[in-house]
Amino acid sequence: MSSQEPLLELRGVHKAFGPVEVLRGVDLTVRPGRVTALVGDNGAGKSTLIKGIAGIYPFDEGEYTFEGTPVNVKNPRDANALGIEVVYQDLALCDNLDVVHNMYLGRELTKRGMVDQDSMEARARETLNGLSVRTLQSVRTHVAALSGGQRQTVAIARAVLWNSKVVILDEPTAALGVAQTEQVLLLVRRLADRGLGVILISHNLNDVFQVADDIAVLYLGSMVATVDRADVTQGQVVQLITTGTYEGREAAATNGEIR
Repeated sequence: MSSQEPLLELRGVHKAFGPVEVLRGVDLTVRPGRVTALVGDNGAGKSTLIKGIAGIYPFDEGEYTFEGTPVNVKNPRDANALGIEVVYQDLALCDNLDVVHNMYLGRELTKRGMVDQDSMEARARETLNGLSVRTLQSVRTHVAALSGGQRQTVAIARAVLWNSKVVILDEPTAALGVAQTEQVLLLVRRLADRGLGVILISHNLNDVFQVADDIAVLYLGSMVATVDRADVTQGQVVQLITTGTYEGREAAATNGEIR
């Protein structure tokens, strides 16, 4: 694990909906320059955890720390103000708008009371170039004409446009072909290489093992392990996802490989 100070830390967070406790004392650490894959079976609590970080479902209990300072994130505006951006699986893009207007949707730049088209286009190009995006021919192309991988690229670029520090990606390669998946995973890696903290939610362990540095496993609302990707096999992660433990875990824990 990197020695850098964490960007985001959760300690002992709980979330319940009525009598149903969805998150039970969850810990999570996200460091700059690292991709943390969040994995777990359906119903493990991944979506609730992410929505809690994003301020959609504020946590009931626990400590939420950002850049070493305890914070109270009550809504998505609070999370955005910290530098936390979420790219949800539905991408929330408008087909009838071009790339520039999708990247600035709801946050348009203005000059003398008018939308500043030139500045928006220049910053959109700068952001895409900074991420080494080469798959878009024009930032004035309508989203309706883009492939699935290109749409995902636009959504990710929009997330980093606002000087974000933590980017959360919800199943970014779902329904993509092999070539498009490779493009998106390269982009995920570039985010971390730029010093951002990246949380990747994915059911695809091949993707996880290709791009993640750390793997955090949720099981029935509890964080059962956070492991360095190099210290586990896919089979062991599958066991953690399905049973909450894996054969040989006690020995690994003794050696400090499981946190």
